[in-house]
Amino acid sequence: MIAIRRINIVPIRSIATCVKRCGSKTGEPERKTALYDFHISQQGKMAPFAGYLMPIQYGNVSITQSHSHTRKHVSIFDVSHMLQSEVHGKDRLEFMESLVTGDIKGLSEGQGTLTLFTNPQGGIIDDLIVTKTLENHLYVVSNAGCRDKDLPLMRTAETLLKSQGKDVTLVTKDDSSLIALQGPAMQKVLQPLVNVDLSKLYFMNSVTATVAGVEGCRITRCGYTGEDGVEISMPSKRAVEIVETLLSSKADTVLLAGLGARDSLRLEAGLCLYGNDMDEKTTPVEAALGWLLAKRRKEAQDFPGAKAIMEQIQDKTKIRQRRVGFVAASGPPPRHGMEILASDGSRVGTITSGVPSPSLSKNIAMGYVQGDNHKVGTKLNIKVRNSLVSAEVVKMPFLKGKYYLAPKN
Repeated sequence: MIAIRRINIVPIRSIATCVKRCGSKTGEPERKTALYDFHISQQGKMAPFAGYLMPIQYGNVSITQSHSHTRKHVSIFDVSHMLQSEVHGKDRLEFMESLVTGDIKGLSEGQGTLTLFTNPQGGIIDDLIVTKTLENHLYVVSNAGCRDKDLPLMRTAETLLKSQGKDVTLVTKDDSSLIALQGPAMQKVLQPLVNVDLSKLYFMNSVTATVAGVEGCRITRCGYTGEDGVEISMPSKRAVEIVETLLSSKADTVLLAGLGARDSLRLEAGLCLYGNDMDEKTTPVEAALGWLLAKRRKEAQDFPGAKAIMEQIQDKTKIRQRRVGFVAASGPPPRHGMEILASDGSRVGTITSGVPSPSLSKNIAMGYVQGDNHKVGTKLNIKVRNSLVSAEVVKMPFLKGKYYLAPKN
């Protein structure tokens, strides 16, 4: 029981930290998603997150149990707090590439990409997914906690381009909800309920579909757990209906899962949590996200902060710190903000996320280190409370992803 309680606490603390760092305004009432009342009816334990009241877990199902169920079966996560928007107009690609590091023009129809909003100093404003839809617009999903930064950023760019005679219109999808259906049984559960062939929908591809009889939905094969899965955007007025239909599936056991399990799942998959593992003072190079700098964009150096970022790529002495993964010794797990120390006791970094891994039965963590301490196999110590816990830098992800990839040509 002690291990379960510890696992329950750690993700909640990580989430709480993210709320503070992503610009959630104190003193303002939290919003509710269209599924709020449904969560309450299902014994959802609600907590403020990124300006919303969101479920951390449900009833007597521990975060550890919910985590393991997702890895073995399939779970539903309400992610309706995420900012969904569309960009229309013939200059929509130019608009988006003026803000992000990705090759949006190079995407195929129906294909999406994870990318970054960056500032002039090369820092990460937010991470987001941009999809070039088959319907001639861009579909954008960005972090709820960064809504107050992302929307003004995009609105300003829209106004600027329009003043130059460009054709671009940003539309927020405030009447849409978003759920993530994650786990190895996803396709088995969802296929009977949709009018598209999911076996032909590969990772980071998106299509409009009818889901459980509801038209106007969008299915994107992606997720934040390391498992095969989809995110489904739907009209908010039909969200409860769709979730209830999925939960009643006879194909496999489908359970609701909260932000607690979502946090531990993403950490095992080596995925960043904005506000914890990256922020506006962190560059993509430092965050080990250099792969999100598209080759064409690096050559053109035409994205925000390109000069500072390219300097780090070309001169490694300008890299102040690097994000790495750790496996720590047994005992209390590393947590956000804990110091990372070298053998001589000098401070060389800080933990940004940590949790006992339910899948690996080990304490795992991510953090930033200085100098050569980023090399795999490096032995360091983490100051956990008043004790030093030994840890080793390891290659991430901690758990290999099970994404449904397109076959190689």
